[in-house]
Amino acid sequence: MKLYSYIVTHDTGFSPNPFWGCCTLADCKPAIRRTAEVGEWIVGLSPKARGNRVVFAMEVDEILDYASYFRDRRFSDKIPDYTRAEVVWKAGDNIYKPLPDGDFQQLRSMHSHGDEENPKTKAHDLGGVNVLVARRFHYFGASGPELPPYLEELKVGRAHKNRFSRETIDDFLEFISSFPQGVSAPPTKWPSSDMSWRQKA
Repeated sequence: MKLYSYIVTHDTGFSPNPFWGCCTLADCKPAIRRTAEVGEWIVGLSPKARGNRVVFAMEVDEILDYASYFRDRRFSDKIPDYTRAEVVWKAGDNIYKPLPDGDFQQLRSMHSHGDEENPKTKAHDLGGVNVLVARRFHYFGASGPELPPYLEELKVGRAHKNRFSRETIDDFLEFISSFPQGVSAPPTKWPSSDMSWRQKA
């Protein structure tokens, strides 16, 4: 069993997307998405300037390819809808619509150039191959706890870490289990007047 640790550079509610009853990692961090397995944990930390606090932690319980993710009705609310005013609808990470030729259309999203595709983010995202799904997760946004001294090794710069001892993994699981599951606070970059993070969590 592995524990993955990385920095959440842009905490917008898009990647990870903790809404609609599950936390999904469908975009960004392709190296993690290619290799993580069911039962393993991923923890995202805030940048060093913000104290390396825990932004989220999720236990992977399902792995899907992009076509399956898009077509699965369980995740239809995660397809961005820019006709709605609430931010939670625009933060969806289910942005790759399968095409008959095997390619994907990148929908308007936080990774596109408006209605136009962003080739750079598209190639980066699809390079991860998999979409990770977690129903057991903790999401704190900017209000996350600090790591205790005995978990300092989880802190990371660029890329990610995943070579932790079983003792460290067990210590982390005990630590994170002391916090409530689900969404506890809005993402770091979220309009203060928009409460949709709470209504749709």
